[in-house]
Amino acid sequence: MNQNNQGSSKPTGSLSAKWMGTRNVSVWWKLKNVLRLPYLRGWFAARVVAPVVSAFGALTAVGKLEAVKIVLSDEDRHAFQFMMKQALAVEDERARNQAILNAQRWAFQHGTRINYGVLGYRVVTTAFVNFLVDQLQVDSTEIGDFKYHDSGIGTTAEANGDTAIETSDGESRATGTQTESAANAYRSVGTISYTTTKAITEHGLFSQSTSGTLMDRTVFSAINVVNGDSIQFTYTITFSAGG
Repeated sequence: MNQNNQGSSKPTGSLSAKWMGTRNVSVWWKLKNVLRLPYLRGWFAARVVAPVVSAFGALTAVGKLEAVKIVLSDEDRHAFQFMMKQALAVEDERARNQAILNAQRWAFQHGTRINYGVLGYRVVTTAFVNFLVDQLQVDSTEIGDFKYHDSGIGTTAEANGDTAIETSDGESRATGTQTESAANAYRSVGTISYTTTKAITEHGLFSQSTSGTLMDRTVFSAINVVNGDSIQFTYTITFSAGG
C-alpha cells in the first residue's frame, strides 16, 4: 500500500546582529566639551603657547587625556561581571591585576567602543612639579609609578594646586600600562570598570593605587556609565626642551 504524504515544511529561526567596533561620540557631546573655557585654555596652551615658549628656550610639559567607553550587551555584561568578580578574588596583587586586565581586554574586544577623543589638555599639577624637584635630590622608585588612573564625579575646574580627585566615584584606581608615544612623551593607558550608574566628569593620574602624588587632573563633560561599562583612559604628557 502506497501512502502519499502531502505537506511542506519551512525552516524557522531568528537572526540578530550585534555591533562590535568603534564609533565616535555624538557631535553634540563634542561641542559641549570643546566649548568649555578650561578646554579652550588647555588647547591654546598646548597648540600655541607651548611651541612659542619652547622656541624662546623654556622647558614645557603638556598633558593630554583621551577616552574610549566600552559598552557591552546584556549577555556579555553578565560574563564580564563574572570575570571581574573572579579576578578581584585573587589574593596575589600582581596576579589580581593581570586577571583584571585580561577581563578588561575581553570586554574591549567584545563590546561597542565609543571614542570620545581628547577630553582635555590640562592640568599638570604643582604637586608633580615639586615631586620632580625632590627626585632630583633624592630619587625613589615612585618616579616610575605614575600609572594609577582614577575617575570621579566632581565638576570644579581643574587647577595646578589640585592634589586629589574632587569627588570619588567609589571605584578602584586602574593600573595603567606605561609606554612612550615618542622619545619625549610618556603615556599610560588604564581602564576603569564601573559597578553603578553615574556621570564621570574628572580623571586623575597618580603615583600610587591609593593616595600618592597627583600628576594631572582633567575635568570634562559627563560620560554616563552603568554597571558593566568601562572607560579606557589614555594620558600622555609631552616634554619639549628649550629651542
